[in-house]
Amino acid sequence: MAVSNYPSKIVLPQQRPVSPRLFDFFCQRFSKISSDVWRRRFVDGKVLDANHQPIPLDALYVPQSTVYYFREVDDEKVIPFHEEIVYRDDELVVVCKPHFLPVTPGGRFVKECLVYRLRAELKNDHIAPLHRLDRHTAGLVMLSLNPETRSHYAALFSQGDICKTYLAMGHYSTPTDQNKWEVRNRIEQGQPWFLRHVVNGTPNAHSTIRLRQQLDGCASFELQPHTGKTHQLRIHMSGLGFPIINDRCYPTLQPEQADDFQRPLQLIAKGLQFKDPVTGRHHQFKSSRELL
Repeated sequence: MAVSNYPSKIVLPQQRPVSPRLFDFFCQRFSKISSDVWRRRFVDGKVLDANHQPIPLDALYVPQSTVYYFREVDDEKVIPFHEEIVYRDDELVVVCKPHFLPVTPGGRFVKECLVYRLRAELKNDHIAPLHRLDRHTAGLVMLSLNPETRSHYAALFSQGDICKTYLAMGHYSTPTDQNKWEVRNRIEQGQPWFLRHVVNGTPNAHSTIRLRQQLDGCASFELQPHTGKTHQLRIHMSGLGFPIINDRCYPTLQPEQADDFQRPLQLIAKGLQFKDPVTGRHHQFKSSRELL
């Protein structure tokens, strides 16, 4: 069994569940884990409050409270690809992540994630990602090494002071004469919970998409997300009629199946550019990965 050395954190939603017990919330929220397993974790002191004290099995659900728990996986699959450190200094590390490797623990992955691997390799338990990158997307990820300066780098992403560039390969049914799109819309959580969809309302997602080449039903694109909503580029590409090759979620969710390492999602986080908020240096990083 793989057990994380580091607790995962969840802030309980404001809306109260039907049952008043925290235990029942965990059983419902993480339904792929049996109630017997959750009961054992509570009894064994593996579910903790904000002060890292064990929470009893009969504890009540308290909206907006912080709860920590330790992920466990009975049979964790090894991701047979390796990350590459592109840059490292005292404050941050920039890594080129392979396809299929998650950035943080989640679902059936505990130790097979980028953060866990880097903490072990660099012997630094304080490593934390500064932005998101889907498990199925390869490319550049920036992580903080120093908690004291972390907020300065996190602000680059929250305030839009960093330029991110992606490459993608998409399908198309009809060739286009257009070579640039500015996509603005509103993306919210959908159903199932891990999907996102476009809804009416004030835009919260903006991407610039440029056509590079189109040939025989496939086209390559350069993408620049100006916001960082979950699955933003995948949704925007699908909405334009160019679903990304090997995307199992958009435009239609495919049945769950084992990873096919021969068919990675054709989306790569290619470049990062920004002014270092601590040193004042201008950084420009580029991934060596290319589309297949």
